[in-house]
Amino acid sequence: SLSSYTAMSVGGFLAGRYPGELKRSGYFFSAHPDEELFFPELLQKAGVRTLAAHAHFYFKPEKAGFHQGFDDYRLVAGLSADNSTDRNVSSPQHVDLAIDMLKQEKNTGGQFFAWFHLMDPHDVYVKHDGFPSFGRGGMRGRYDGEIYFTDHHIGRLLTFIDAQVWGQHTAIIVTADHGEAFVEHKMSRHGFELWESIVHVPLLVRMPNAGPRKIDKPRSHLDLAPTIMDLLDLPPHSGFGGQSLLSELRGKSEPTARDVIVDLPRTSDNFRRRALIHGRYKIIAFGDDFRYQLYDIIDDPGERRDLRGRKKDVYKDMKRRYLERVKQIKDVCPKMRHKLKGKRPERTC
Repeated sequence: SLSSYTAMSVGGFLAGRYPGELKRSGYFFSAHPDEELFFPELLQKAGVRTLAAHAHFYFKPEKAGFHQGFDDYRLVAGLSADNSTDRNVSSPQHVDLAIDMLKQEKNTGGQFFAWFHLMDPHDVYVKHDGFPSFGRGGMRGRYDGEIYFTDHHIGRLLTFIDAQVWGQHTAIIVTADHGEAFVEHKMSRHGFELWESIVHVPLLVRMPNAGPRKIDKPRSHLDLAPTIMDLLDLPPHSGFGGQSLLSELRGKSEPTARDVIVDLPRTSDNFRRRALIHGRYKIIAFGDDFRYQLYDIIDDPGERRDLRGRKKDVYKDMKRRYLERVKQIKDVCPKMRHKLKGKRPERTC
């Protein structure tokens, strides 16, 4: 994922850029103004019908600006609004709403892009009657139950799509904006750190004329905007930071190794964090690059052993690589920057 929580990850996904490069204000310094270009706006201009449905008050147009470029943008009705938690159970009515939108000829009569951000495996984990139990009621077991519950409703959506005349021509991408922690590094849920349990997420793509294939090289959500444009036979935008995955997904090219950057810009709630993944190694930079940690995420996926002292040459190379790569990230200072954590207002962001 591009960052470690929804407000940052989703903005970066829609813009095809790192979240620190975007103009921000509002909640968590993550509300985006109209002048920020999101890839659905490019689809809309090209005549592609764009639709979205979401299940959290933060996705309201006046909150984050994620509605930009959508012809049909809706929220699940009747949900509680609390920016400190999320107690809603929304997958059943969310998928019902998605199916209703996809049934409409105006939405699916031609090329279209649809985005549905399901929220049940999030923050408060509850047991769902009629679904399997995973464990004895602990937080991890309840979370697994939430995943199962949400998967079930995604299955309903896929079954509907497969029954439509346009279903066989439709590509489907399933991924997540962040993961969850269960006391790893003394952390629960998600938020302001970049551990693998938080930022290493699934990415599954099903599309026409592509057989089963596994890509074991790290990839980023930065690649999703150009991939979706490519699927719709549209040229990439010069402002995108990633590259289309279409050729390697179709087996027309072999996946090559490339660096992945995870970016958590400074807000009023957190100091800056950035991470770079290069092959088996991951370096995390804390604050204004004043402290680093190095991990081998193949041998040590839990990131328990900081290797700076034991692999000094690797650490030196990874730090050099990181500092060179992040020069390409042009940080934008948000409004009210005097409220940013860990940075004096007279300095840049």
